[in-house]
Amino acid sequence: MAGRHLDDTWVAYVGNGVGNRSSNVFSWQQLDSGIPSGRFGHSCSLVGDVLVLFGGINDQGQRLNDTWIGQIICEESRGVRMRIAWRLLEVGPHAPYPRGAHAACCVDDKFIVIHGGIGLSGSRLGDTWLLDLSNDLRSGSWHQIGDSEPLPLSRSGHTLTWIGGSRMVLFGGRGSEFDVLNDIWLLDISQRYPNWKELKYDLSSVLGEMPFPRVGHSATLVFGGKILVYGGEDSHRRRKDDFWILDLPALLQFESGSKKMVKRMWRRLRIDGQCPNYRSFHGACVDTSGCCVYIFGGMVDGLVHPAEALGLRFDGQLYQVELVLHL
Repeated sequence: MAGRHLDDTWVAYVGNGVGNRSSNVFSWQQLDSGIPSGRFGHSCSLVGDVLVLFGGINDQGQRLNDTWIGQIICEESRGVRMRIAWRLLEVGPHAPYPRGAHAACCVDDKFIVIHGGIGLSGSRLGDTWLLDLSNDLRSGSWHQIGDSEPLPLSRSGHTLTWIGGSRMVLFGGRGSEFDVLNDIWLLDISQRYPNWKELKYDLSSVLGEMPFPRVGHSATLVFGGKILVYGGEDSHRRRKDDFWILDLPALLQFESGSKKMVKRMWRRLRIDGQCPNYRSFHGACVDTSGCCVYIFGGMVDGLVHPAEALGLRFDGQLYQVELVLHL
């Protein structure tokens, strides 16, 4: 049915099962589903061997704020097949406002942090919430944090990436005036009262050496203390296919006052082989080595068929991007 949000769950098995991550062999398995209900713009974070899903927007455009736990169960007796047992997490009386298209990340397998998104009546949100999972996942508790100025602008379609320890990086997104952003913010939740810190720099000094503003991109922590930013779209909904590296050691030195590091923070990558098409609002994750990033789905450019929902074209291809270190 046109416009229907899916409630199916799929697993991709990549490689030959003996650590050959470079193999092009992969297979899909559809898991039994039905819950959580169909939605889009939700977040789904890996916490150990458990998935934590929050929020999203359903078929009727209703914003959601439910929190789900998906226990990943591998059944080796069936040829290393997998299933996920979902249950609604008890979080008590306090929870973030309903939303979709927010940013989320897992911190040290103990916390989920979310920021922003599209709330009721289509308004952009700028609040930050922490989900404490220290009760062995039997229950959780949400707390609003980071509400002292300065604060990132309200936005949606941005990314929040854990960079180790108790820190995370926010990048990009679409603001309340539908402006598309490329600002960088840091948050450290180890502080008693966590505060956001913007990394401000003179744009003229890095012109051409940093990604243009974008929304609906991905930002994945990879090996070597770097964030890989891919794709997204600009304020005119022109989609992108570029790959950028954000160097975290340079970023943290810049934060500490070393202004000369600003030109080392960003670097555009050269891509060999079959590059994924221009796309936005896709999914991306990295393997345990930190060297292979997998990119799936999203909205893509190309011929739109009349039968396609709302004039949008979605992609169903899975791409493997292998990062190669040049010495």
